[in-house]
Amino acid sequence: MTSTIHFRHATLAAVLAVCGALAPAAHALELLAPPLPAHGAAASKAGSPGPGAFPSTDADDTSDDVSASQAQGNVAELRQMVQTGQLTELRTTYNASYGATLFFYPQEMVYYVALFQEKRFWRVVKTQDDTRADTVYAQFARKSYDLAANEIRRTQLQAQKALLERVIAVSDDRAKRLSADLSIARAQDSEVSQRQQLLQAESVALQGDKLSAERKLRALQQQVEQLQHQTEAGLPSLGTSER
Repeated sequence: MTSTIHFRHATLAAVLAVCGALAPAAHALELLAPPLPAHGAAASKAGSPGPGAFPSTDADDTSDDVSASQAQGNVAELRQMVQTGQLTELRTTYNASYGATLFFYPQEMVYYVALFQEKRFWRVVKTQDDTRADTVYAQFARKSYDLAANEIRRTQLQAQKALLERVIAVSDDRAKRLSADLSIARAQDSEVSQRQQLLQAESVALQGDKLSAERKLRALQQQVEQLQHQTEAGLPSLGTSER
C-alpha cells in the first residue's frame, strides 16, 4: 500500500515536470506566429464573421430609441470618411434645411444613410444590405419632407409678409403723394377763390367808377354845349355874313 502511494506521487511529479518544460515552448511558438488582423482576431475570439465583415448596426436603427452612443459613433465615423473623401454619394434629397443622403463605401461594400439638417449629420445608419439602405434612405427622405413642412411654411409666410410690407410701403407713399397733391390743390383753390373774390370786388368798383365817369362826361359835354351856345350868342351866323 505504501509503495503504491509513493509510485503515484512520483508519477504525478514527473507529469508536472514535463508540463512545465513544454509550456515555455508553446509560449515561444505563439510569440513567433504572425499577428492576426485586429478585426480577424476579434472575430475568431467571438465566433463572428472573418475579415471584411462589419458588426450589424441597423437592427433597430430607424426607431427613435437608438442609443446616443451608437448614433454619435456612426455620425463621427461618417463625418471623418466624408472629410477624407472615401465615400461615393449615391442619392441626396433636400427639403428646406433638412435632407437625406445615401453614401457608399466601395472598399467594404458598406452603405451609410444619413439624415441631416443644414448639412450637419443628425442620424446615421450603417449597413451592408443595399435593400435595407434604400429603405432607410426612403424613410429618412420622407422624414426630412415632414420636418421641413413648418420651415417651408414659415419661409412662404415670411415672403408673403415681406411682399405685403412692400405693397403697404408703396401704397403709403402713394397716399402721401396724393395727400400732398390734395393739399396743394386745396391751397390753390383757396388762393384762386380769394383772387376771384378780389377781382369781382375790383370789377364792381371799376364798374361804379365807369358809371360815375360816364355821368361826369355827359355833364361836362352838356356844360361844354351850353358854354358854346353862350359864346356864340349875338354873333351873326355864318350864312348872314356871307350875304
